[in-house]
Amino acid sequence: MERDDLTTLRALGFDDDELRALGLWDAPTGDPADLAEAYIRRSKKRDDLATLRAHVRDVCRAAKADGVSIRRIWFEQRSASKAHVRREEFEKATAAVLEGRSKTLYVWKLDRLSRRGMGAVGLLLDEFEKRSARMLSVTEGLDSSQRGARMVIAFLSERAREEAADIAMRTKAGGDAHKAEGRWPGGVVPYGLRCPRGSGKLEHDPAEYPTARRIAEALLNGDTPAAIAEKLNSERIKTRKGKQWRAQTVIHLAQSASWAGLIPNRERTKDEFGNPLDSWRRGGDPLMGPDGHPIQCGQGVITFAEREAILAKFAARSRPGTTIGDRTRGKRKAATILTGTLRCPHCKGAMGNGGRNYRCLARINQGPSVCAGIATLRERADEAIGVMWVNHILSLSPESPTIHAIARRWLSYNDPAKESRKRAVSAALDNAATRELRLQKEFFIGGGMAEAQYESLRAELSAQIAGLKAELAELSQEADLTPLMDPFALADLWHGAGIEGQRALLQAAAKSVSLLPPKGVGDRTPILDRLEPEWHDDSANPAVEAAWDAWEARRKTPAL
Repeated sequence: MERDDLTTLRALGFDDDELRALGLWDAPTGDPADLAEAYIRRSKKRDDLATLRAHVRDVCRAAKADGVSIRRIWFEQRSASKAHVRREEFEKATAAVLEGRSKTLYVWKLDRLSRRGMGAVGLLLDEFEKRSARMLSVTEGLDSSQRGARMVIAFLSERAREEAADIAMRTKAGGDAHKAEGRWPGGVVPYGLRCPRGSGKLEHDPAEYPTARRIAEALLNGDTPAAIAEKLNSERIKTRKGKQWRAQTVIHLAQSASWAGLIPNRERTKDEFGNPLDSWRRGGDPLMGPDGHPIQCGQGVITFAEREAILAKFAARSRPGTTIGDRTRGKRKAATILTGTLRCPHCKGAMGNGGRNYRCLARINQGPSVCAGIATLRERADEAIGVMWVNHILSLSPESPTIHAIARRWLSYNDPAKESRKRAVSAALDNAATRELRLQKEFFIGGGMAEAQYESLRAELSAQIAGLKAELAELSQEADLTPLMDPFALADLWHGAGIEGQRALLQAAAKSVSLLPPKGVGDRTPILDRLEPEWHDDSANPAVEAAWDAWEARRKTPAL
């Protein structure tokens, strides 16, 4: 049987003979205590693959010395300086241990594991300890199951966190200096322009500039973005990625400061606690220099004056309180259930709210040359999908992943205060663990604190951490699934959820819903027969049948 990570290992440059020598050829099976996961991370694409192969070899040698087999190598590329970045492969590696597939997690070095400090690493080690599992750092020779190792891991984890902050500060300082000098800050260059490697300046792209300039002149003439997109699509002109033009694509170009050859003054998004996220707000104003003028970073498709003229035309067409150009309305409330789920039968694209109807968005935004389009009354489609959803959920096993997904998703909508409190408690626990580490460092290394004072403060912090852990465990309890088993309670749940809740419940159960085309003008086929959902749980799926079997076996087992 072939290993799940064989493709990854070959991509790292290992040949089959070396994989056999390292024990990474056959898919290992057996007792979880004899199996291990290995997590390998690199920060940048330009990092030498030879270094990564050396990391894998070091981990394999450590596993051989411990008498365990590497079940899987989990590899990913994520920045080391961004503590907020989610690492999907790391989560899968730890999940494999927490789910009992193996009992050991190897990392080459602790700073390859996490940059979030002891608050995050400590919680992970707590979960490992509950399951008699362990984490090993190869180069530092640390085994979390050994006495005293957690103290060293704590110090090293906090050092990695501080290093991440230092890297971020140096990177930001360098980026700000380059932008002040008019150098392109990096990222995707707008359509019609390019940035030659090493130049730091934008210039016209010979292949794209003529079309980009056509778009700019049409906008200056007062043409709507939708009309421009339809004209380009009818002429079979594609975007840079080979896709159809959309009205929103044209609008994003016009609003981009870099389309005018200017440095954009982008704003970084933040979470509810004010921590930076790895995303930036689109558009934005140009970055201004000390003289009050926008900073130029080369050639643009339009000039600064033309950009202002185009934005003025957009503003003249905006209508306060509507979807047309009004950015002051804040987040709109959901008005439809099937938005984001309903699919057009012709182009297979999304259908959205079009007044009283659901309409094909490709037809609206890109024109009839892209899709002939289709429409159906919104009210009857929403009513029909509610009936289909209730009937489908009642047909599922209580063990079904969809049932649990609905419970989790419904919790976030039905009790947002609880979910918000859960995030706040997690942040407070992370902070308390950091303060405990600083206290220990002050007493054991600094030597400026009396033992009685240390014991008093440590006891208070320990009690605080224990309380936060208990509260987090209580908040993390599974939601009550009883309403999802009773038809009347389930119907009440659907009708009482509101539009946003119904949309969330539907998306937790269905991948998509296709609207079948009418047989002809005046087709009277019931809408229930024209909606074709693709459920996450298909009745023909063996996993679903297995879930039913498990539920029936448990139900028939006599109580002890």
